Amino acid sequence: MNIGRISGIVLLAAAALICVAVAVLLGVQLNTESNATVGGQLLGFVLVFIFVVVPLAGIGGFLLWRGRGEEAQMAKARAQRTILNMVLTQGKVRLDEVALELNKNRDEVEDMVRDLVGKQLFTGAINWKEGLLYSKDASQLKADHKCPNCGGELELAGKGMIICPYCGAEVFLHLD
Repeated sequence: MNIGRISGIVLLAAAALICVAVAVLLGVQLNTESNATVGGQLLGFVLVFIFVVVPLAGIGGFLLWRGRGEEAQMAKARAQRTILNMVLTQGKVRLDEVALELNKNRDEVEDMVRDLVGKQLFTGAINWKEGLLYSKDASQLKADHKCPNCGGELELAGKGMIICPYCGAEVFLHLD
């Protein structure tokens, strides 16, 4: 549950209720005889509007906007967890299957996979041409020096990414 979004909705509702309540009170007082002048009552309404309703509505709108942004980030994190879980449980998964599962297009899935690689949360190999993700334990990749896609010999020398010279698969490792 997104607390910021809910808080924003509550503040916007409170601002609307205060505005309506003050307008109703102003209307009631205008219809009854009182010592207050119409100008004084309007001034009171304007001051309440400026110093109570506008700040409440502004803060509520900001919290609602920010809550929607947080909700989008949470949805992306859930989708990335789904990708990792699919690869880890199946060992090898097609990008098209992931896209279908997440109801996203392939480009969006590729961006999420690249983000996981950048965060060093994905260890394995990716064959972009064939659209395959491979799960492989980093220690196993370092030990056997084999490409999980084609079995070709890999030279492990560098920043945690190796491109297989035989099939073009990208192999990602966490280098500790």
